[in-house]
Amino acid sequence: MSEHILAQTERCFQKQPTIFQNKKRVLGRKVLKSELRYTRNVGLGFKAPRHAFEADFVDKKCPFTGNVGVRGRILTGVIATMKMKRTITIRRDYLHFIKKYNRFEKRHSKLSAHMSPAFLDVELGDMVTVGQCRPLSKTVCFNVVKVEKSGGKKQFKKF
Repeated sequence: MSEHILAQTERCFQKQPTIFQNKKRVLGRKVLKSELRYTRNVGLGFKAPRHAFEADFVDKKCPFTGNVGVRGRILTGVIATMKMKRTITIRRDYLHFIKKYNRFEKRHSKLSAHMSPAFLDVELGDMVTVGQCRPLSKTVCFNVVKVEKSGGKKQFKKF
């Protein structure tokens, strides 16, 4: 077993499939970080959080440490709920024009997105950027790639 022991919180043994754990180590040789943990660059100008490199979580749906690519749409919204395990609901606010009255009305839509454990101390009301990926479950097709802290609860902040 490697010196870098993963946090085991699930029923089955959790490991990153790209890391070989039973490698013969030579005494005196320094172990590289890349040999202990698999991380990747998401692209599109998004930087991985430091916790993705240093932590020991295993999440196969994480865009930084798992097997999920980000492609397609990039959306932003406010975190509405965090009641699910590693999944959040994002509220996206927009204005809809009513031609008859020549005015706008406020509307919103919600979407579910996978939230990687790489993001620490995330709260309701934080601004989140999500990227589209392959379907992760029945309702989840987006992955969180960036979190911006903001004070207060969920509300119409754009207008």
